[in-house]
Amino acid sequence: MSVLTSILLGLIQGIAEFLPISSSGHLAIAQHFLGMETEVPEFFDVLLHLGTLLAVFVAYWQDIKDMVAEFFRGIGDIAHRTTPTPVPPARRLILLIIIGTLPLFLLLPIHKKVQALSGNMVFIGIALIVTGFLLFACDLVRKGRKDERSATWLDAIVVGIGQAVATMPGISRSGMTITAGCFSGFERRFAVRFAFLLSIPAVLGANILSLKDALEAGINWGEVPVYLVGVVIAAVVGYLCIRLLKMIADKGRFGSFAYYCWAVGLLTLVLNIIVK
Repeated sequence: MSVLTSILLGLIQGIAEFLPISSSGHLAIAQHFLGMETEVPEFFDVLLHLGTLLAVFVAYWQDIKDMVAEFFRGIGDIAHRTTPTPVPPARRLILLIIIGTLPLFLLLPIHKKVQALSGNMVFIGIALIVTGFLLFACDLVRKGRKDERSATWLDAIVVGIGQAVATMPGISRSGMTITAGCFSGFERRFAVRFAFLLSIPAVLGANILSLKDALEAGINWGEVPVYLVGVVIAAVVGYLCIRLLKMIADKGRFGSFAYYCWAVGLLTLVLNIIVK
C-alpha cells in the first residue's frame, strides 16, 4: 500500500465515520471504483477504526472519565447494598449504553453476510439514498428534551436497533443513531453525544471480530508504518468532524447531509451501470 492510499482512506474514514454519510459505504465505493480492493488489508481497516475510536475518547473524555468513576462507585454501592437517589447521571448513561448495545448481539450469527454487502454497489447506493431520507426526516422531528437523566431503557433500545441496522454498508451509523435518538425525544446535543458514546463498545466489539479475520489473512508488518499514517489522519480528521457535528446539533440541521447522501447514492448507482 502506498502512503497516498493510506492518507486517502484515512481521510475518508475520519470524515465519514462521524459525519452522517456512512464510512463503510464510502470506503467500499473508494475501493471498488478506484481499484483498491487488493490494496486494503483487513488489519489496516481495523487500525482505521481504532483511530476514529481514539477521536471519540478525546472528544468525550470527561464523559468517559465520569462513567469509569461512577462504574466503580456503583460496584461499591452493590457491595454495601445501597442505591443513591436519584441515580447519578453518569451511572444512568452507563446503563443506557449497555442496553443500547444489546441489539448488536442479534447480528453475530449473520455478521459475515452483512460484511459481504460491501461488494454490492447497488445495495450501497440505495442504502445511501435511504440514509439521506432519514437525515431529512430528522430535521422535521420536534426538538426533544430527554438526556441521560430522563431517557428510558426503551429509548436506548430504539437507538440500539438503529445502530444494529447501520452495520449494513451505506447506512450511516451516526446518522441512524442520531435520527433514532431525535425520534425518541432526545435533546439534539444529547442525541449526538449518546450516538458517539454508544459507538465505543460497538467499534471495539467489531474490531475484535475483524482482528481475528485479519490475523488469519496475515499481517504485513513491514507496511504497518504506512498504515499508521492513515490512522493518524483518521483520528485527527475524526476529532474535527465530531466538533463540527456538535455545532450542527445546536442548529438542528442534520438534513443538510441528506442532499450529499442522495447525490453520492445516485452517482454510485450510475457509475455501477457505466463500469459494467
